Amino acid sequence: MPMHALKEWAVTCAALGAGEQVVVLRKGGIHEKRFELQYRTFFLFPTFAHQRPELVQPRWHGAHAQVLKARDEPNQRSLGLLAELIEAHAITDPDFLSALGPFHVLSPDYAAERLRWRRTQPLWVLVLRVFRVPDPPIITLRPEDARCSSWFELPESISPPIGLTPVIDDATFAAKRAELAGALAGSSAGPFDETEERAGASLESPR
Repeated sequence: MPMHALKEWAVTCAALGAGEQVVVLRKGGIHEKRFELQYRTFFLFPTFAHQRPELVQPRWHGAHAQVLKARDEPNQRSLGLLAELIEAHAITDPDFLSALGPFHVLSPDYAAERLRWRRTQPLWVLVLRVFRVPDPPIITLRPEDARCSSWFELPESISPPIGLTPVIDDATFAAKRAELAGALAGSSAGPFDETEERAGASLESPR
């Protein structure tokens, strides 16, 4: 079964890869009707489309200055991070955004803008366990990969990686997850149902 990748800003991927955050905020792309939780494990695909320094909290500018300066979308991309979806929460109340501020790189204004876009749909908060991929696969982008959508299918030559290393240890991840749970208390959706296999999802541990 083909592996899939989730498109995320390069600066968000950098923060995830450094263990500085364990969440992403998703609302779906222009070329999809809504954001769907289709896969349990997936590669993170760094993208520079729409990424601008003013849309990221200033406290992240120093650590990720070089990533934020990048604008061109390279034709080839190295897939050095794999993510496992641990929980998914649907946010509709703007009051939750201020509580989530410490957990992601997005500026408060841009996070609010994402929530307001397509008002009938929630803003998804995905809690991810992220792993470094040894000998990361390199892909050459196809025209269809440039679409403004969340997911895309990887070539069949890319198989599930082995020998993964978590970017943070179990205890640190558990502490971050518990802190996030406090901020999300009362949100409209609870943990992702790990017994439900989505289309194409692998429920096995990526390690």
